[in-house]
Amino acid sequence: MASLSSAPDLPESSGESAKDQRIAELEAENRRLREIRDALIVRVESGSAHKPEPYAAFEHSVILAEQVRERTEALNLTMEELKASNKALMRAREEAETSRQRLNDAIESIADGFVLFDHNHCLIQTNSRFRSYWRHAGVPVPGAGTPIDEVKSKALTSGLVVEEHSHEDAEGTVFLLSNGRWVQMTERPTREGGLVVLYSDITDVKNSEMARRIKALEESERWIRVVTDHVPALIAYVGADLTVQFCNKVYQAWYGQPGQSPLGMRLDEVHEPEFYQRLLPQILEVMDGHSVTFEFDETGVRGEQRYMLRSYVPNVDENGEVVGFFVLIRDITDRRKTALALEQAYDNLEKRVRERTAALTGLNAQLRQEISERAAVEARLREAKLEAERANLSKTKFLAAVSHDLLQPLNAARLFTSALQEQSFGPRAEGLVRSVSTSLDDVENLLGTLVDISKLDAGVIKPDVTAFDLRDLLNNIAREFRQMALAEGLRLDFVPSSAVVQSDSQLLARILRNFLTNAIRYTGQGRILLGVRRRHDHLLLQVWDTGPGIPEDKLTEIFQEFKRIRPSGSQADKGLGLGLAIVDKISRMLGHEVSVASTEGKGSVFSVRVPLGQLQPSSAATTDIQKVEVDHGMSGARVWVIDNDLAICEGMKTLLEGWDCRVVTAVSVPDLDAKVDIASAPVDLILADYHLDNDENGVDAVAQINSRRSQPAPVLMITANYTNELKQHIRELGYLLMNKPVKPLKLRSVLYHVFSKLQNQV
Repeated sequence: MASLSSAPDLPESSGESAKDQRIAELEAENRRLREIRDALIVRVESGSAHKPEPYAAFEHSVILAEQVRERTEALNLTMEELKASNKALMRAREEAETSRQRLNDAIESIADGFVLFDHNHCLIQTNSRFRSYWRHAGVPVPGAGTPIDEVKSKALTSGLVVEEHSHEDAEGTVFLLSNGRWVQMTERPTREGGLVVLYSDITDVKNSEMARRIKALEESERWIRVVTDHVPALIAYVGADLTVQFCNKVYQAWYGQPGQSPLGMRLDEVHEPEFYQRLLPQILEVMDGHSVTFEFDETGVRGEQRYMLRSYVPNVDENGEVVGFFVLIRDITDRRKTALALEQAYDNLEKRVRERTAALTGLNAQLRQEISERAAVEARLREAKLEAERANLSKTKFLAAVSHDLLQPLNAARLFTSALQEQSFGPRAEGLVRSVSTSLDDVENLLGTLVDISKLDAGVIKPDVTAFDLRDLLNNIAREFRQMALAEGLRLDFVPSSAVVQSDSQLLARILRNFLTNAIRYTGQGRILLGVRRRHDHLLLQVWDTGPGIPEDKLTEIFQEFKRIRPSGSQADKGLGLGLAIVDKISRMLGHEVSVASTEGKGSVFSVRVPLGQLQPSSAATTDIQKVEVDHGMSGARVWVIDNDLAICEGMKTLLEGWDCRVVTAVSVPDLDAKVDIASAPVDLILADYHLDNDENGVDAVAQINSRRSQPAPVLMITANYTNELKQHIRELGYLLMNKPVKPLKLRSVLYHVFSKLQNQV
């Protein structure tokens, strides 16, 4: 306990000392003036020894009188100031005394013990509450000037402080005094370096806290009692003297005598002597500080035979001494009986297993033989399947690889027939040309379908997914199929859309073309609708028809290869049943969901789900060729054609010259060099095939030609290669691109587009 003492009143303030000093100075000045006055009077009176002239004496007296009067006035003024200072000093003393008395009253009115120490930590003042602590203990109160360390030591040695408690998180130290009261000491420094110590009585708080703790312990004990009484096990606590200090109801019911509780009884009194001797080794072991678990069979007070699993756990105090142990006893009679029954059943089972093993051994030998035979059959089947897959893959790769060679003669035939259609023949000849053209269209469609399905199976075609506007794609498809529908006596309605989607424009167009081809092929009368529905983050591109519909059990079958659903009574078509199979493969490649809904006798709707996209800034180079209006303003256009197939060269020359173009054909760059001056001859367009002889390609040939010219010529590259790598490469070069077989109308549109740009530049 710190700072316990009493002391005299507080000293006067520094202001009072200054006033006393001022008064002393004024009194000294007053005395000095009086001495001067007396000296002057004496001097005047002592002047009779030098008897001046009467007038001079009179004049001197007047001067002295004037000086005395002035000094007297100054002295009177000083005396007035001194009186005022004395009055102010008296008021200050009265105010200081009042403040001191109020401070003493305030300190005495505090309910806490109060102690004040100076800057040397010596006692100055205390209040009556603090002094009462010492008087109640019969100990003299420390006097003024007692050091704080001596006050603390005296409080501890005299018995005033019974207990001391401190905690680093607490605000101050807590003491239990000899009068049974609890006080909390807090220290606060003063501005002069002193110390103020307060002793707050917290006895009521302590008692309330103790009551709460006791109540909490009682509540905790009640819950422990409730929980343990409802646990289906025997629970008890045995003290160091082997007396039962706690037990639950189950323990009491098992070991308690009628009308008697085992609480407070020793274990040798609770158990029979013989049973206690059986437990004694485990009791000694747990009292030695070791946990033990063991099983015993025993008989209850009512003669019940039970098998118990016992656990003894030692209770160790802070000094490591065993002060008792916990007892947990579980009834495992049912488990024991089950174990015995299982053991007996196991013995019976072993016998049955031996019998069954003998019976199964023979069956096992038969099964091994069957398994060997099946394994041989499966091996032969796997071999056959592998050979079929190799053959199919070989076929697929072959078709994909030779697509260029297959399309070359077809392309030449199309060019010749187109050139023939430009000529004027008789009606019979023109009909024959149209029939040839129609037959070539059928061959082109069938061959293109086979090549496409082969390329899809071989993985040659890779999607080029970009964001694009649907407007041109849908307009071109609608314009293309409207004439086909009219030829079949059908009406094609079209709902335009300018939405932006994320897809491959060519592959998506192929899906829609197959939808429309099927719709025209199987719709006898009525109309067909091509439209778009918006659905949140995607679009549904749909083709509706009024055809005969598709049976519900055939809706998935129509997407298989070479599967065609032909309504009864309809004419046989020329298709191979691959159109929707191609749609299925392309949609899987693009990640677009394709669906179909149909009602027999009313029609069908085919849909493809396409995600919305966002257009990127357009590049200067244009690679996708869009249809433009056909004009006849190509007269005199100079075109160089490079193709390794002479038939293609001849057909292209015939077709282009029919459009009034001036054409030079060649099978290679040296062949062209022999016919024209590559460096200086004028040319408006170079039309080159990508695949040339001797492992050369059109891109390298065109680069060689333009490198020799001061101004590079525009280039149109024609190829049967659909790969994205080639498409991207030609985009980067700034060339135009067309895929085989070349459609004359589309070629004419491209040439018009190129020559129009050249004319605008001129």
